[in-house]
Amino acid sequence: MSTAVPKKQGRPSDLAKRKAIVEAAARSFFDVGYAASSIEQIALNAAVSKVTIYNNFGDKRALFAAAVELECEKMRGHFSIEDMPRGSIRERLTVIGKAMFAFLSRPEMIQFERRIAAETESEPAIGKAFLEAGPWRMKQAFSAFLAYASANGELNVGDPQLAAEQFVSMCKGMGDLERRFGAEVSPEESDRRIAGAVDVFLAAYGAD
Repeated sequence: MSTAVPKKQGRPSDLAKRKAIVEAAARSFFDVGYAASSIEQIALNAAVSKVTIYNNFGDKRALFAAAVELECEKMRGHFSIEDMPRGSIRERLTVIGKAMFAFLSRPEMIQFERRIAAETESEPAIGKAFLEAGPWRMKQAFSAFLAYASANGELNVGDPQLAAEQFVSMCKGMGDLERRFGAEVSPEESDRRIAGAVDVFLAAYGAD
């Protein structure tokens, strides 16, 4: 007699199916926003049932968090100690600054942020879910990189989380506000801001 425990109805049998669900959700949230995205359409796009989605994520908000986390994984790879390109701390900070600004300046990211900001007015929990799954996770990853560089003698950072905020703010500068309101930010201006941010950051936190 078999002792195998039957699988729960509707639960994905492998990680590929779960990945398909999250990717379909991410496309929907980015294309039409949170409020206009439906579990029914996401399930259809992922070729699964609604039951499958609810069994794995519980509710739409948890699926949203998973989708945001998936998108931000593209950025967090730049903070990975293992994947970080070799070079001086100046070179690595410059790579991070450029990658971060390019990531945030993509038209779909700008559109997504605007939609989430608008939807947060009526449902504040959506804004918090976005912060927890995206910006706050990215801040933790960058803070870990700064702490590692400090322990390695490349930086002298007493508060990695504060230093992370300062670096990101300097790299974005007015460019972050400008892109939100439709102004063009030239690559040259972006590079100038990032180079200046690295200069100021190293003047404050450089190990020398």
